[in-house]
Amino acid sequence: MTYSFDKIIDRRGSNDLKHGVLLERYGRSDLLPLWVADMDFETPPFITEALRQRLDHSLFGYTVVPEELWDTIIRWVHDHHQWDIRREWLTYIPGIVKGIGMAVNIFSKEGDKVIIQPPVYHPFRLTPQGNGRKVVYNPLKRLPDGNYDMDFEQLEQITDEQCKILILSNPHNPAGICWKEETLRRLAHFCYQHGILVLSDEIHSDMALFGNRHVPFATVSEEAAQCSITFGAPSKTFNIAGIVSSYAIVPNDTIRRRFYTWLEANELNDPPLFSPIATIAAYQQGETWLKEMLDYVEGNIRFLEDFFQQHLPKIKPLRPQASFLVWLDCRGLGFTHEQLIDLFVNKAHLALNDGEMFGAGGEGFMRMNVGTPRSVLLQALLQLKEATS
Repeated sequence: MTYSFDKIIDRRGSNDLKHGVLLERYGRSDLLPLWVADMDFETPPFITEALRQRLDHSLFGYTVVPEELWDTIIRWVHDHHQWDIRREWLTYIPGIVKGIGMAVNIFSKEGDKVIIQPPVYHPFRLTPQGNGRKVVYNPLKRLPDGNYDMDFEQLEQITDEQCKILILSNPHNPAGICWKEETLRRLAHFCYQHGILVLSDEIHSDMALFGNRHVPFATVSEEAAQCSITFGAPSKTFNIAGIVSSYAIVPNDTIRRRFYTWLEANELNDPPLFSPIATIAAYQQGETWLKEMLDYVEGNIRFLEDFFQQHLPKIKPLRPQASFLVWLDCRGLGFTHEQLIDLFVNKAHLALNDGEMFGAGGEGFMRMNVGTPRSVLLQALLQLKEATS
């Protein structure tokens, strides 16, 4: 391999979220953190070097956005997802959750309804609620093999004229689902027919695993293209979440004009200095790093699966089709929610995301971040094994 993913990076002193809020969120600071969705791998050196070269020019005044940024994103999306996007469809946004919040405010009013599909990334619920919208739930159906599918019959039942927006996790977080094209096409037809805007969070799109393929929502049909806003970023893929580098893609002229005019009026469409530099470096030089990182993550997942099967068979990991997050079915332990938290936090000294934060269907589950050196993953699994013995 060209790059090493076994290297241990000491993040202490960097104000990283993963370690910095353990005491506040978990009640103790002596935990091995496998929760927040950034990886413990060193940011690729070609990104660091691009930033360093700019730092050598020690004047950080107002800058223009290089046109190279948009050309690079367009080429990356075409090469990796076979989606031909136009320059005018693109804009910078200051973070995907922020983009969701902005869209919620622009395309709905207080009291309107926003549909989410739990168990799902918790800001999908918190952001609309915090902006005075009513969140309605279209829970995913759990299949006999442990995977999930959308429940279109229930979606029909809960939808009324107040439903203005559906927030889609594609690929799905926390279950790691690469949604099938026919599923997305059916969802697009439903939302188009009911006048519902789909906000598709595709931040994990570049991280399909085990031969799976990510399908951008807006590509499945003309209806999908005309009723959606897609959000993307290199941040998960290249471990640069602290460099806000998100973007939106909007094919529909009316939706785009309304959204982008508001962003421009509030000067929220201009990236900070280092965002284009990091994005261009990632997308122009990142092919080898991406392939090797995904191979390493797949190895971690296989290692985790073997460990649970051999030592902790009552915990069943759902193999993710995308991303470095693994959804652990811990219901076989027979624990209450409080007992499950006590096991992981106070006995195993691990910080994971508990399933209940992701909403209905998350009870008895935990989300584990395996984007970490294998020695760290082994340590975590051994701590959990010892805690259950």
